[in-house]
Amino acid sequence: MLTHPTLDKLQRLKFTGMATALAEQMQMPDIEELAFEERLGLLIDREVTERENRRLTSRLRRAKLKHQASLEDIDYRYPRGLDKSLIQSLAACRWVTEHLNILITGPTGVGKTWLACALAQKACREGYTALYLRKRSMRYRFESEAGLCWELRCRVSRVSFNNHSGCKIPGK
Repeated sequence: MLTHPTLDKLQRLKFTGMATALAEQMQMPDIEELAFEERLGLLIDREVTERENRRLTSRLRRAKLKHQASLEDIDYRYPRGLDKSLIQSLAACRWVTEHLNILITGPTGVGKTWLACALAQKACREGYTALYLRKRSMRYRFESEAGLCWELRCRVSRVSFNNHSGCKIPGK
């Protein structure tokens, strides 16, 4: 088998996960023990996993999260008044599919920003897009320019949040 042209073609087709997995398989001495279908399945699984990871990385980068937060890392022992069952229900991301908003309030330093980033990160892991904005910057961005307001309105609607900013949509 001419492996180098095959690897080149996989790279050209942007099947980088399959190309990497094939190169790794060729280095394994006992890989011949697996049937063709099993080896092909491993290559396809690797490609799917790498594509999903790239999409997740892209969603997280575009979300512009302030913290690397995760809902699994919440410490409920600290008395902040967090309801564990509420957090677990929010982790299911039904609030996103039902087009609901979340308003996080509390005194300074209790972790409102961290919790918002953790919820956004969970939404990204579930395949949704998110955008982290503080109220102050969101208001400024909505009020600064009509064009930018239109752009953010489109972006916010894709994130599944309702826009009640009162911005005028160009052409309407």
